[in-house]
Amino acid sequence: MGERLLVVDDEPTVKELLSATLRFAGFTVSSADNGAQALAEALREPPDLVLLDVMLPDLDGFEVLRRLRGLPRTGGRPGPVPVLFLTARDTRADKINGLRLGGDDYVTKPFDLEELLARIRAILRRTGAIPDDHTLVVGDLVVDPDGHQVTRAGRPVRLSPTEFRLLHHLVLNAGRVLPKSHILDQVWRYDFAGDTSIVDTYVSYLRRKLDDGAEPRLIHTVHGVGYVLRKPKP
Repeated sequence: MGERLLVVDDEPTVKELLSATLRFAGFTVSSADNGAQALAEALREPPDLVLLDVMLPDLDGFEVLRRLRGLPRTGGRPGPVPVLFLTARDTRADKINGLRLGGDDYVTKPFDLEELLARIRAILRRTGAIPDDHTLVVGDLVVDPDGHQVTRAGRPVRLSPTEFRLLHHLVLNAGRVLPKSHILDQVWRYDFAGDTSIVDTYVSYLRRKLDDGAEPRLIHTVHGVGYVLRKPKP
């Protein structure tokens, strides 16, 4: 891919591990130890995405985000530089603050590298740094993110906006078991204060609409964990 990522973290071990993983995944990576270095690096070489710690030795990550908003993006793309917070600050108030300030996502340490890569790619697609896959296909399920249209075995499926967001997230992560807390964070953006029962309710709605006369079932429960959308076996 080659998209440029800027890793901002004052912990050398985390910064080096993360940078190496991202390079192995095909990204071009630069790094900074503090907020001032991050701003200078972003001005020197505008990134496609910044992975930003909150607890930095000079400026905190929230202030860095505010200042990043005035910097240009790679290739003259419109809009602010995308920012994914990657931090040990894990309170609900911190998460809400980061998102309200304009952060594109908020991931707490310790983190799963594969999940982090999926979140990075989702932001890059959403912000135009990499082409959107547009139509998503899992078995006989077809999801058109641009047109907000869904079909199952050629039959149109009418979904509410929240149902569509939930299905879209499940399809983007097809084959991956997603904890309910993760789904709540990504689809509802913390609006329900950690009450994952809303996830169960909307998965039930989706199942009724997707599996109405269609086999096999696509959305599976992993008891004690969450849900996964699996591609049917041939």
